[in-house]
Amino acid sequence: MNPISVLILFLFLIAAGVTVGLHMSPVLPVILVLIGFYFAFALKMAQQWDRAVVLRLGKLHAVRGPGLFFLVPIVDQVTTWIDQRIRTSEFSAEQALTRDTVPVNVDAIVFWMVHDAERAALEIADYNSAVQRVAQTSLRETIGSSLLSDLLADRKEADAALKETIGAKTAEWGVTVNSVEIRDVAIPANLQDAMSRQAQAEREKQARVTLGAAEEEVAQKFVNAAKLYAQNPEALQLRAMNIIYETTKERGATILMPSSMVDAMNPGSAAALLNRLSKIPPE
Repeated sequence: MNPISVLILFLFLIAAGVTVGLHMSPVLPVILVLIGFYFAFALKMAQQWDRAVVLRLGKLHAVRGPGLFFLVPIVDQVTTWIDQRIRTSEFSAEQALTRDTVPVNVDAIVFWMVHDAERAALEIADYNSAVQRVAQTSLRETIGSSLLSDLLADRKEADAALKETIGAKTAEWGVTVNSVEIRDVAIPANLQDAMSRQAQAEREKQARVTLGAAEEEVAQKFVNAAKLYAQNPEALQLRAMNIIYETTKERGATILMPSSMVDAMNPGSAAALLNRLSKIPPE
């Protein structure tokens, strides 16, 4: 009995005791006690999240709640109390094979709620266990139709597919699936090692490709510079002078240079270079 029913019964018992103390008719206390017990068993209270499925003489009469409601004792019976809050159920699939025949252990969780108390009470005996079994079966079906790479890389798509599959099966029982989340995908240790080596090889391959592209770009730059210097000897001499200057800035440094560079930097060549540069009209 709920607290209100207990309170009503207590009040009627007090009233019956008062009538006895006042030496009133002996029938009145009995009537008050009977009325008190009637209200105690007839008055029910459902919480905000509860729904009560009421059968009258074995047939569906109504779905009551939330709040207070009355029953006809013996005739009416609350067979099921339905909690309509969101619930969570954990489920898993062990040693399930993916489409590329890789055994995996997958753990997931489903968030669901009862939206139709009547169907949840009358269409299935235990909707709580049924949701968990359907979720586990659907998870195995999803794993069997998916590649391992897809499960590891795109879990959101797998979550959405599971939600749609499970929701389509549970809707007939008045159950709504709010969301499904795959928490972990475990693969065998030897396969993890192989995948790690494969990923490392892919990274090394990409690094070599990048390095080769950089070498090719640098080589092309040198070829272009060589063509430019071949067409402009003065530019080559200026570049050589700059190199000598950069290498002799440090005091006490010993520099070894090719004789061809020394010949290019002799006073005659430098004078001829300056003479040619002085004849170039200013821009």
